[in-house]
Amino acid sequence: MKKIKEFIKNCSEDIEITGITDNSTKVKKGYLFVATKGYNVDHYDYIEDAIKRGCAFVISDRKIPFDIPHLVVKDINNYYHKICSDYYGINLGDFHFIGITGTDGKTTTATIVSRLLDNCAYIGTNGVCVNNKEYKTNNTTPCLEELYENLSRIKQENVKTIVMEVSSEALLHKRVSNIRFDIIAFTNITGDHLNIHKNFNNYLNTKLSLLDLRKESGITLVNADDNNLNNIKGENIYSYGFNNSDFQITNVITIDDKTTFNIKIKDETYSINSPLIGNYNIYNICLAFSIAYLYKTSIRKVIERINTLKPIKGRSEILSFGQKYKIVLDYAHTINGIKNILDTYSSYSPIICVTGAAGGREHEKRKIIGDLVINKSDIAVFTMDDPRFEDPNIIIDEMVSDHKDYIRIVDRKEAINYALSIAPDNSVVLILGKGRDDYMAIEDKRIPYCDYDVIKEYFTSIKK
Repeated sequence: MKKIKEFIKNCSEDIEITGITDNSTKVKKGYLFVATKGYNVDHYDYIEDAIKRGCAFVISDRKIPFDIPHLVVKDINNYYHKICSDYYGINLGDFHFIGITGTDGKTTTATIVSRLLDNCAYIGTNGVCVNNKEYKTNNTTPCLEELYENLSRIKQENVKTIVMEVSSEALLHKRVSNIRFDIIAFTNITGDHLNIHKNFNNYLNTKLSLLDLRKESGITLVNADDNNLNNIKGENIYSYGFNNSDFQITNVITIDDKTTFNIKIKDETYSINSPLIGNYNIYNICLAFSIAYLYKTSIRKVIERINTLKPIKGRSEILSFGQKYKIVLDYAHTINGIKNILDTYSSYSPIICVTGAAGGREHEKRKIIGDLVINKSDIAVFTMDDPRFEDPNIIIDEMVSDHKDYIRIVDRKEAINYALSIAPDNSVVLILGKGRDDYMAIEDKRIPYCDYDVIKEYFTSIKK
């Protein structure tokens, strides 16, 4: 809470500001409303709504027809960055930023990096974590005012290094445009959010725009096995993967729930022993190792920490409630992500898979995912997954197409309970799509809901 004259130069208004936003629905009494220009919306059109909700001051790029203290500036979007920085007392140059982007693997890789480096904060899909304190966020990469608010929390903890998941939407909407990254890394690019980007090339180019935000002396890491990343050229670029690369993965052995492999760097070879399984996790660990290596972290410490990695919430998270079969909770919702997890557990029989598809998103991938799930699992259970304004039954119809061998249970809680109730010993139940999300998006509301809570409640009830 600050008086506006404390963080806006040449403003003599003695008004106390309780918060900042460019989203009128978030406005509370005493807020400063900044009428930015979004990708698809001009927030100038919502000034009246912000005033009705109690905003105390407005900043826009043109005069406003309302009797309220306000300021007119030329470049409203850049000014918004400056206002957030000044309000929260943040100098971006005080931090070392590591940015991770890609279609799959951002959350797992960023979380691992935060655990491998000393005094490193995490910002991403699972919220903000700094010094074992956790804060929720609404987006993978938080909106601007939320980002700066969390940077102020990290600053108060005296932490200087931050690993961030950088989503394509954040890049598109310029949420991180003022940050200069010490290290940027690409997991893979297979296509997602095409409802927003319209086509794959737009999506790819948006992801690659992170390159423009790297410090001149910064480092770039790319997946050597991803053809969509082959054209990245320049100085301080390193590759990782199974193909010939700077950090090359070799000698992979998976036994039960453990994976061992080597990472070869020039003439040195490092042995990795990980509790995370699947090729996708080998990539994630190798990338995290590479970042730590280039960040000059003690390799002995890095390897020790990889050996004792704990499961990442909602990412290939194996749940144990005393059952004699395996339960895997995973956020997988892309074609590549779902294929990878089905392939990882292909040795189990039967494979029971519960999944759905989000409403208001890419219709074209629904049938592909439906085919994958039906063909690669023994029992496919289709259910709702954030239907928003769509009918869940219509979404499922698009997923199953002309298939007959599947089960439809629209209520997600019922679908999960059914899958758990029919699972025989030594089988695997894959619950995909929402991970540890704590809501179900229905119409324009977020209804409290969590897959993990449903699973836990199921086992609590059968033990009574």
